[in-house]
Amino acid sequence: MSVGVLALQGDFREHADVLRSLGSEVTLVRRPEELASVTGLVIPGGESSVMDKLTRMFGLAEPLRAAVERGMPVYGTCAGLIMLADTVLDAIRGQQSIGGLDISVRRNAFGSQTASFETDLEVPALGEAPVHAVFIRAPVVESVGPMATALATIADGRCVAVEQGNLLGTSFHPEITGEYRFHEYFLQKVRSAAFRG
Repeated sequence: MSVGVLALQGDFREHADVLRSLGSEVTLVRRPEELASVTGLVIPGGESSVMDKLTRMFGLAEPLRAAVERGMPVYGTCAGLIMLADTVLDAIRGQQSIGGLDISVRRNAFGSQTASFETDLEVPALGEAPVHAVFIRAPVVESVGPMATALATIADGRCVAVEQGNLLGTSFHPEITGEYRFHEYFLQKVRSAAFRG
């Protein structure tokens, strides 16, 4: 089971390390043929507008959309969540998303880098123990459509983790805190998709 990590920009190395520690073969995806060789994909945190431009520059935007439509399991963190959102409320001019998640997101919803924070989240889908979450220039899910399901909210009720079928997204960065349960949850989706497929 080979899992890809989109490796154009952002903290892709950290995700690759987590996935390898969980026993996955990892491919760093920079070209369409590398995307075609994997059974699931992680889109890391970074800068969503830059990531969007680079996916188009490297000929990956349309293959990514097609992979999502085909049902490839994809997990997006922070900028990756923005890339998977059907609607980006404050996109810069010309910014596009891959889409697939029936949500609206707002970029940098918590402010600048200096406004980064950590908190514990209740995530029933991952068990009773809370998830320690780190938010760095993080987006927030402003609305969750009928096709998607909120997995976690912060104290004020705003959604910060969501899933829809084989798609999973978090506003925060579990790859940098040693919190691997979201990656494990994603790998369950990859295994199930590979079994069915």
